[in-house]
Amino acid sequence: MVLKFSKWASLAAVFFALAQFGCAPASNEDGAAASYDPAADSLRFAGEAHFRNIRQLTFGGNNAEAYWSFDSKQLVFQSDWADINSQGCDQIFVMNADGSALPDGAMYQLASTGKGRTTCSYFLPDGRVVFASTHKSGEACPPEVARSENRYVWPIYTSYDIYIGDADGNNIEPLITGEGYDAEATVSPDGKYIIYTSTRSGDLELWRYEIATGENIQLTSELGYDGGAFFSRDSKKIVWRASRPQGEEAEVYKNLLSQNLVEPNALNVFVADIDGKNVMQVTDLPGANWAPFFHPDGERVLFCSNYESVGKGRPIFAIYMINIDGTGLKKIAHSGTFDAFPMFSYDGKKIVFASNRNASRTPTRDTNVFVADWVEEPEEVDVNFGQ
Repeated sequence: MVLKFSKWASLAAVFFALAQFGCAPASNEDGAAASYDPAADSLRFAGEAHFRNIRQLTFGGNNAEAYWSFDSKQLVFQSDWADINSQGCDQIFVMNADGSALPDGAMYQLASTGKGRTTCSYFLPDGRVVFASTHKSGEACPPEVARSENRYVWPIYTSYDIYIGDADGNNIEPLITGEGYDAEATVSPDGKYIIYTSTRSGDLELWRYEIATGENIQLTSELGYDGGAFFSRDSKKIVWRASRPQGEEAEVYKNLLSQNLVEPNALNVFVADIDGKNVMQVTDLPGANWAPFFHPDGERVLFCSNYESVGKGRPIFAIYMINIDGTGLKKIAHSGTFDAFPMFSYDGKKIVFASNRNASRTPTRDTNVFVADWVEEPEEVDVNFGQ
């Protein structure tokens, strides 16, 4: 569930129904600005001054939560796209970030078992991947949760455990297990820690797992859903999404959680040190503010939000950037569809994200993976794109 992209696509549909590294801008290196052809950038929208040369990497179904390998050459992602996954619910795949074929000629490699439901994959420095899966409790997809009372809820599958395996799907074994939900695992850039979300202490909290020792430390303790955490590039801070229900909302939250459900419609972004101390709330916006990821400089965060469309009918999820002190909010993605799950490559030159956009500008609910050059300091050609 770092956020379960297929569920976020569903969330948009439900809302509609309910009425210390600098980032080197690859596009500006070696005269690339002079050779850039805006007319060929058909997946870019006006206002997207920080994106160039957007490439689409998947082409149907729901594909998202794509995260970079440590060498910035591959992506691991989850997908229910029927062309590569006949199982019926999300499985984990690996692909080359430049859209080229893998050594065996295939474009996509299954990295999970192909059984159960999976979510939230991430590379380790040695090239292996971690992901959450329900396959131990059954080969079939776990049942979907029926929506009731015009509310959108997610199932918190207690059969999720966190596994580790080779990127080609071999040597898969359990890594973090226990009673309740264990998922949403990501890895620190220094390779020392895994942060994940668990209900092992009774609430949806963040936990930190030390890879070398297996030591588990609980990082959060306030009532509410804490999840989708990532480390800063220097591995000194964490960023995550959280709900902080109060009063009647707190009672609703606890009642849903007792049924292994959560309603993810009010979330904000928080940062803290990697031991959970010095917590700061970054966003204070209506709606769902989630899928945060640190800018390589560690002083800014990219995140997804529907705050501009709250109360206006169909929700529109876009990617924004903000300083970690809560200032300087800036809209980054402008497709007017669904844009989320941003992650910078480890070399700081590119960004991957998920979107409902397409070159023909036709409406679709397909969620696909896109990679773009990141332009840290937009030039005139970027600022005026599409005008």
